[in-house]
Formats: sequence, C-alpha cells, structure tokens
Amino acid sequence: MIREITLGQYYQADSVVHRMDPRTKLILTFGYIVSLFLFTNVYVYVCAAVFLLVAVKACKVPFRFIVRGLRTVMVLLFVTVFFNMFLIKGEPLLTVYRFTVTREGLRMAVFTSSRLVMLILGSSIMTLTTTPNNLTDGLESVLKPLKLFKAPVHEMAMMMSIALRFIPILMEETDKIMKAQLARGADFESGNLIKKAKSLVPILVPLFISAFRRANDLGMAMEARCYRGGEGRTKMKPLKYAARDYAAYIYFVIYILLIVVAGNWIPKFW
Repeated sequence: MIREITLGQYYQADSVVHRMDPRTKLILTFGYIVSLFLFTNVYVYVCAAVFLLVAVKACKVPFRFIVRGLRTVMVLLFVTVFFNMFLIKGEPLLTVYRFTVTREGLRMAVFTSSRLVMLILGSSIMTLTTTPNNLTDGLESVLKPLKLFKAPVHEMAMMMSIALRFIPILMEETDKIMKAQLARGADFESGNLIKKAKSLVPILVPLFISAFRRANDLGMAMEARCYRGGEGRTKMKPLKYAARDYAAYIYFVIYILLIVVAGNWIPKFW
C-alpha cells in the first residue's frame, strides 16, 4: 500500500506536458479542480473526464502508474459512497436491511466519488510531470502578488515544494521500517483497534526520528550552500512561456466554455 502513493513523485519522460511552464500546470490544475465543483451534471463530468484523458495521453506517463495512486484512497472512496447512498433522503430505490438506497443519494455518491477520483488524478499529473525545483519556481511566481501584503512568498513556495517532495521519501522510509519490524516478529494485523494502534508505535517513533534527522540534514545543507531566501536571488533557468503554454490555456478556455454550456443549457437526465 505504501508503494502505491504517486503524489509527490516525478516521472521522467519527454512529453509536451513535461516541457510546459510550471506556472501553466499549476494554474490549469487549480482551474480544473475548481471546475469539478461548479456543476452537478453528467455531461459536465464527461467533459472533465475527456479533458483528463487527453492530459494523461499527452504526458506520456503510463495510465496504470497514475491510477495506482487511487488504491491508497479506496477506503475514503468507499466511505464517501456509503454515506451518500444510505444517509441522503429521497426517492427509495433499494432497501438493504435497515438501510435504504435513494435516487438522490446514489446520484450524489456517483458525483462525489467522480470528483474525488478526477481531483486526485489531475493533481498527480502535475506532480508527476514537474520537478521539485520547477514546482518551487512556479509556486513562487504564481504567488508573487501576495508580496503586496508582505507575505513570505519564496519561503511559502519552498516549504510547500519540500513537503510535497518528502511524501514519497517518508512513505519509502515507512515501508522499510515496517519490513524491519515484521522481520523482528511485530504483528500489525491481529487484535482489536486499541492493540493495532499500539502496534504502530514501533513504526511512528523511528519514522519521526528519521524525519527530524532528514530535516536537520536539509537545513545544514542549505546553510552550507549559503542559502538566504529568495530576495535578490537569480535563477539559472528563468521561467518563460512558450507556444505550447498558450495553446494549453486556449484548450482550457474551450473546456471551461464546454462545461458552462453543459451545466447551464443541457437538461439533466439524472
């Protein structure tokens, strides 16, 4: 399960999405996530799914590798579908013991789970096609207007990119610790909920120690390289928009127009 997490990983490939400006990918990813919550129409989600599939095809990352990240949120998906199907009141469709599946609940469960799946896949495409350095530069550039309010934009972008980069590292460290504890006879499956929670202590303690050690090493490395923040620093590879970035914005505007038309003027059949 630990190895299935793809968020924060970078997949090396030569694609038009990899070569895009990180600002373009950040803005389009944020816009895509917002678009998923604008309407509750089947046609809107069909447009969103088609747009996502085109992005997957263009990034040249294996579809199985991208979808693999969904396995870690299957429990969340199940809980979301369950609560929406059985707890939302409406027209009854099916009764299982004391639980009743309603038409409105089933509709909301499908829409909510679809949103969550496409949100995760869309975010994964951005992190899989963007290096941590480019992600930091892109975040800093996108958040630059916050400097008018004296916000530490560079530090914020650096912290977010480091946190995102450390996700796969900590997951790999957790996997190693679990295997080491299992080799020593640890049992993480049997027992009640309290016993299972206590069995996680041999994992969490060395994991926190390792995380603090890595953070200290990173801080010392940055200090040894005379890192003093973003003020007055220049970039070896300045961010520049290319024709592919403008084309991506055009395609995204067309997508937004399509979902607006589908959400407002195409009648709902469900």
